[in-house]
Amino acid sequence: MNITVINGTEKHGVTYHLKELFLEEWRGKAHIVEFYLPKDCPSFCAGCTNCIFHGEGTCKDAGYVQKIAASLLEADLIVMTSPTYVMHATGAMKSLLDHFAYLWMNHRPAPEMFGKRALIITQCLGAGAGATAKDIKHSLSWWGISQIAVFKGRLMGAIVWEELEEKKRLELTKRMERLSEKFSHIHYERPPRVRLATRVKFLFCRMLQKSLHKNDPEYPDGAYWARQGWLANNRPWKNPVSLGL
Repeated sequence: MNITVINGTEKHGVTYHLKELFLEEWRGKAHIVEFYLPKDCPSFCAGCTNCIFHGEGTCKDAGYVQKIAASLLEADLIVMTSPTYVMHATGAMKSLLDHFAYLWMNHRPAPEMFGKRALIITQCLGAGAGATAKDIKHSLSWWGISQIAVFKGRLMGAIVWEELEEKKRLELTKRMERLSEKFSHIHYERPPRVRLATRVKFLFCRMLQKSLHKNDPEYPDGAYWARQGWLANNRPWKNPVSLGL
């Protein structure tokens, strides 16, 4: 069992404590790899599009990005955490997600992603947790991940874990423990069901790539789809790689 955690901040605040509560169930049972932003990917995406047109290895930040990408592809469960900053995910999280533009279904999605599960943990002081989760979920869904759970914590009166009222800390702790227990009962050797929305996105992108490949067989995205067999009858959710077999 492999878990990859991407923390949208290096602060050990409420989001960090919620994540630690979730991981308690897995300590000693799973191989856990954590990344902290921006430390583990300090550079912004420059929008050069090298990853799309010339391969992800040509990104100026490939040394950072591909280390994280490799861990994501090996993970059975992906955990993304971010507190709410001005009603959205942290800038560091957004910057990392920008680096993974090439993984989107309309470019070169990894077949492994269609067989993964993900959890998003966020919290806010009043409002904005929904928008924060949506920022992250949007990218994960376009990577091909169907099974995405969201934990949203709403704080009132304090932004430091130790300063929260005991009643609020207990409430958040119990909610997270229940969620962790739920995840612990999943049989991860069985791939999750790929939902209809994911299949529709894939088939729409397939039509696009089929047209691009016909007009220009050397175009990187279309050529990738052809190699995967997706322009024919193969599908990533039927591919042994995506099922972890």
